[in-house]
Amino acid sequence: MLAILESSDAKAMRRLLDRTPDDHARLEPSVKQIVEAVRTRGDKALIELARKFDALEGPIELSPAEIHAGAEACPRPVRAAIRKAARHIRMVARAQVPPTWTRQVAPGVKVSQRVVPLERVGCYVPGGRYPLPSSLLMAAVTARAAGVPEVIVACPRPDAAVLAAAVEAGVDRVFQLGGAQAIAAMAYGTATVPRVDKIVGPGNAYVALAKALVARDCAIDFFAGPSEIVVVAESGNPAWIAADLLAQAEHDVDARAILLTPSRRLAQQVARAIAAQLAGADAEGTPAAQSLARNGAIVVTRTLAEATTLANRMAPEHLVVDTAAVAAAIPVAGSIFVGPWTAQAAGDYAIGSNHVLPTSGAARFRGGLHAWDFVRVSSVQQLTRQGIASVGPTAATLADAEGLKLHAASIRARLGVPPKVGVAPRAAAPKVRAAPRAAAPKVGAAPRAAAPKVGAAPRAALSRNPRA
Repeated sequence: MLAILESSDAKAMRRLLDRTPDDHARLEPSVKQIVEAVRTRGDKALIELARKFDALEGPIELSPAEIHAGAEACPRPVRAAIRKAARHIRMVARAQVPPTWTRQVAPGVKVSQRVVPLERVGCYVPGGRYPLPSSLLMAAVTARAAGVPEVIVACPRPDAAVLAAAVEAGVDRVFQLGGAQAIAAMAYGTATVPRVDKIVGPGNAYVALAKALVARDCAIDFFAGPSEIVVVAESGNPAWIAADLLAQAEHDVDARAILLTPSRRLAQQVARAIAAQLAGADAEGTPAAQSLARNGAIVVTRTLAEATTLANRMAPEHLVVDTAAVAAAIPVAGSIFVGPWTAQAAGDYAIGSNHVLPTSGAARFRGGLHAWDFVRVSSVQQLTRQGIASVGPTAATLADAEGLKLHAASIRARLGVPPKVGVAPRAAAPKVRAAPRAAAPKVGAAPRAAAPKVGAAPRAALSRNPRA
């Protein structure tokens, strides 16, 4: 049965709030080696790693014919579901695209916002325990809705559903690559895989670490950890709450599923419902039980307000609440699901909101994947003569206050105040060294022919004068 904790247990609460990844320090050296190998050795390293880790047998890239043939093999009901989900995601994403606008700040002072899509985006689609066509739709459909002209996908084992999603989303190229090697290939480019402007999409610890490592050279959406759900409820259907918790625990053994409630009765009912559902056929072969044992909890709080405070501290990826009033009290969450009919798992697929969400507390500073993740937003300014006359004195005064005199001078030059000039120091003439004089050749006296020996006493040898 899932553990029931008391909010007054400070040690248990600290442990529950600590989401420091246990394995990242252990994995990081290996991930660094993989990323560096692909960066420096390109396709050669990429193929070696894909064969080793992804069991790649064919080519790295699927041809357009292979993509369409694979998509055709997808069952019709699944293709229909993909089309409907894509339509909803597209509708929401188009509404999210930041607008272009122009404002007349003052007479002769115009500021515009320019929105330009990125040129090429790489979408990572996990292909481990489960095929995730929904993750492809969330990333690629949103990128297309934002106007990105080229979208590529990396997936280690793209099945028929993933390929059907790729066709529906309008993906340009599909690469049979996974893990850190796929991230490195998209970040730095190889002869086969083009370099992208940004990498988005969820993945395992290797993928998350690789994204963090390449982020200095290639933009990423965010660092993503294990999936999370926090349910805050005073009442409700225990079986439904249990099902929501189990749905997230199904992802992997590191997933976190937590219920915060001031009702001890509801806590006990949900715990029993979880035990019953874990014994059912749907839970067989899943990591849900292990995930709940390692990371799950039901916390009984003193009040509902304390439950909302704890939820804000957790900054969960998914937040499920009873009412809109409770939702308003918890602003720190990746995606919020309000009311008993709003199944969190429905948001993973077909509501239209994005399921690529911040984890490990990152919801403190951002929400989920969004159309603005795929565009550049720039400010464009234009002043007329009247405009510089209006804002120039203000700007120059502030530049003076900061001690940036040349900033002020560049502004005042347009106001008719020429920059201060002085007599530039004359450049010193370069010193020219005289060419060294060639040394005079050493001249010695010509050797005198030896006199014939006639028996006289030997003469002392003549000393040579090197300057002679």
